[in-house]
Formats: sequence, C-alpha cells, structure tokens
Amino acid sequence: MQCDKLTYLEIEQIKFLQPDGWPDITDAFRFYCDNDYCNPIKVSLDGKIVGIGNSITFETTAWLSHIIVSNDIRNQGIGSKIVDYLQNEIKEKGIETSLLIATELGAPVYKKAGFRKISDYRYFKKENDLIEKDLSKNIQPYKDAFYKDLMELDYYVSGEHRERLLKNYLNESFIFINNNIIQGLFIPKLGEGPIYALTPDAGKELMRFKYSSVDKATLPGENKAGIEFIKEFGFIETNTIGKRMICGHDIEWKPTMIYSRIGGNFG
Repeated sequence: MQCDKLTYLEIEQIKFLQPDGWPDITDAFRFYCDNDYCNPIKVSLDGKIVGIGNSITFETTAWLSHIIVSNDIRNQGIGSKIVDYLQNEIKEKGIETSLLIATELGAPVYKKAGFRKISDYRYFKKENDLIEKDLSKNIQPYKDAFYKDLMELDYYVSGEHRERLLKNYLNESFIFINNNIIQGLFIPKLGEGPIYALTPDAGKELMRFKYSSVDKATLPGENKAGIEFIKEFGFIETNTIGKRMICGHDIEWKPTMIYSRIGGNFG
C-alpha cells in the first residue's frame, strides 16, 4: 500500500469513492490535476485505488482536501497515511500552516495528525423563496482597475495569499463600492461563490444578490450578522457542521467578514 500521484487518466476510477451529498469529486480532481499548486494523490491496494487526497499550497499556507477512503477498507489507517504523506510534502516546501474543513467522520483522523479546531461552518438551505433579486447601486461588475485592491481585501479577510486561485475567476465577479472604496467581493464562478465584505452592509447586499438564485449557504459560525440575515430570507439551518481545523502557525483570518465560503477544499 503506497501513495502516488493521481493522474488525469485515473480520475474516472475514483467515481466509486463519491460521498453522498458532496459535489462531484471528479470535477474537483480535474481542477487539481490542471493546477500546479495542487497535489492530488491516490492510495492503491492490489492494483485498485482505495483512497485519495489532495493538498493546495499558497505562499505561506496550505489546504488538505478531498481525503476519502473506500467504505470497504476504513479503520485501517489509510486516512492517516494520506494526511501524513500530504503534510510531509507541505512541510518540505517550507509551509508551516495547514488548514482543512473536517466532517464528523474525519475530524478524529486530523486531530491525531496534530490539527486543532478553530471554527465551525454552518450550513443552510432555502425553505421559502423570500429573496427578491435587487441589485444595489453599490454593486458593479469587476474591472481590471480593481485587481490590486481585491487582492489586498482577500488577504485581509482570509489571512492567505491566494492570488493564483482567485485571478482566473475575477472577470465574472461583482464588487461592492461605497464612496469610491471597495468594501466587498462576490465571485460566482469560484466554488460555491465566496463573498467577502469589510462591512455588514456590503456583505448583506452581496448576499441578497447571490441568494436570489442560490438555495444553499455556508458561513462561519462567527458571522452572526450573515447568519441572521440568511435566516430572514427563508433559509433554515441543517444538521451539518463542518469543523475548520489548523495545524501549525495560526493565521489572521476574519470569519465575521466571510458571508459565503469557497467550499470544503478552500474554506
């Protein structure tokens, strides 16, 4: 049993590992195989893939994602093997902070590897269609002139240098500007459509714009203003909770300014 790079040609072989309720994992692994800052791997046993995982590395931080083990062969240390392999490669790159979002099932594996919980993500679904699409006059499409300010906004909110991820999705994004100051960003085509906002007004208006046509929402538990707002518009909380966990140095992220996450693989 060993860990190796997962190739693009092997992606069809991992379909059987698809967890219930998750977005298509083959789409995620195509993304990972296409981007050199990702490291998709597999664990094989007797010539069959029995586990997969991936790491994503930025300048000073990394994310572990899509660590999945076949139901037929759980509780044999394969999940821990994947985590240790990815963590070793991350540390070899000089990166001392790793993050992930854990399910209830996966959390004990990550805790054993040295991860600690720092936040909960809360999940909502639309029960009543109460939001009317109303584009605030402060919301406008992305322009290249905004680029530098948006990179600074993202770093301020996330605590991570994620330019290599964000830059390919900005052309179809929306900005909240008030008094010529950028206060919020919504990126519809990146994952679940993240929203970052420096003020509650910017966050709420971008949420109103997004959730007129989207029926699921995920926010950090610390964002009380965002959670209260989404409930006002016909969303109810589900029983699912994602645990944001970290290993290594803490980062200066601001969960109260995250009004929608990217996804389980990027926070």
